[in-house]
Amino acid sequence: MRRAGPLLIAIVGVLALVIDFWPNLYLPAFSGDQGSRKIETKLGLDLQGGLKVEYRVVPAGGKTPSAGDVEVVKQIIERRVNATGVSEPVVLTSGSDRIVVEVPGISDTEAIRKLVGQTGRLDFVPLPASDYGTASNPGPRVATEGQPLPTQETVLFSGDQVTSANVATDQQGKRVVAFRLADEGAKLFGTYTAAHIGEFFAIVLDGNVISAPSINSAITGGSGQITGGGLGGFAKADADELVNVLRFGSLPFPVEELASDTIDPTLGAEFLKSSLLAGTIAILLVIFFMLLHYRLPGGVASFALLYYAALVLALFRLIPVTLTLAGIAGFVLSVGMAVDANILIFERTKEELRSGKSLAQAIEAGFTRAWNSILDSNVSSLITAMILYLFGSSVIQGFALVLIIGVLASMFTAIVVTRSVLRVIVRYEWARKAWLYGVSESEFTARPSTRGLRREPRSA
Repeated sequence: MRRAGPLLIAIVGVLALVIDFWPNLYLPAFSGDQGSRKIETKLGLDLQGGLKVEYRVVPAGGKTPSAGDVEVVKQIIERRVNATGVSEPVVLTSGSDRIVVEVPGISDTEAIRKLVGQTGRLDFVPLPASDYGTASNPGPRVATEGQPLPTQETVLFSGDQVTSANVATDQQGKRVVAFRLADEGAKLFGTYTAAHIGEFFAIVLDGNVISAPSINSAITGGSGQITGGGLGGFAKADADELVNVLRFGSLPFPVEELASDTIDPTLGAEFLKSSLLAGTIAILLVIFFMLLHYRLPGGVASFALLYYAALVLALFRLIPVTLTLAGIAGFVLSVGMAVDANILIFERTKEELRSGKSLAQAIEAGFTRAWNSILDSNVSSLITAMILYLFGSSVIQGFALVLIIGVLASMFTAIVVTRSVLRVIVRYEWARKAWLYGVSESEFTARPSTRGLRREPRSA
């Protein structure tokens, strides 16, 4: 591990710098998705602005939505928007029947509008052979994908029987939406498909036909696939949109868009520049203090602190994390915790030196004996941040996520980076001087014949 440590640090550091500063980097897609995602720093509404859309929950079926119904609609919309990869959207109720959606820095506004505006009612509708014919003998009517169903046919079961959904590929490599049914839906589907092989069956979303395949065999396992789109199946955006609607349920009431507008950042670019300047000054002051008080170990800690900043920024861009003012506050807090761990280690190392141990032994003992305190402190912070992330609002979740990433990265830099660099440095003669570690020369001296500091016998 001692030999692999410096190599690991170098590899991770180079990768972090590439992710931070190399322009136009793209993250390849995984899990069968097509396309790639650009690696970039995402800013929140307060720093970047975005889109604001106001909706009204419309009465349906002679029923007026209650406050509880509006809250359910709000929660479903928030889950749908979050699932598109947009971080920290603001979704809140206004009045008795209004819902306001604020989404930071998005480019495809129509996709969000379409997703939010869908009622999300999914129906599985048999198409009688007398009207639509069979696969070998089509009838006079056709259920065309993307168009309303020509007549109101009898619904076999609705989307509430769908227990899971995901994007998949079929045997021909086409993108489809795979789904699994609950027991009741599985029985109805299995019974009907076994008795109507060769006939057509429509899958209808909000009254429009998504897919109208023919029944090739009995589907008795409770799972199936929705096909659609062109030769390659669904477009990725359409497949993701359908999966989100299926996973997060239908809206109990339809919604209509009342107004939409772009919103300016509440803090603005100047505030962001001021915050970054203040953070830079704070880090420089911390580095100055570490160099002044801890000297050589302080210089190593300063290097680890810069390494930590590059690593955390790379993680923010990879995940990606949407940076708001609260997130920046979490990052600054984690910087202080990273320095705190080094202070505990260096103070313990000085105590070990004063007890008469050699430099190498004192450094190892300093890391080992300070580890319990560092671990307890960071675990307490992680528990608190996890509670905030699980139960807080979207803004609080952003702060908590940044803090969690910062704490984990600070433990890596304080223990692995600082320790590995010090192990390399103390091998050199110039680094084995008492004053470089804040130890008095009157009590200790560095012997050229040794690899560390050793107590000299006092004269009588």
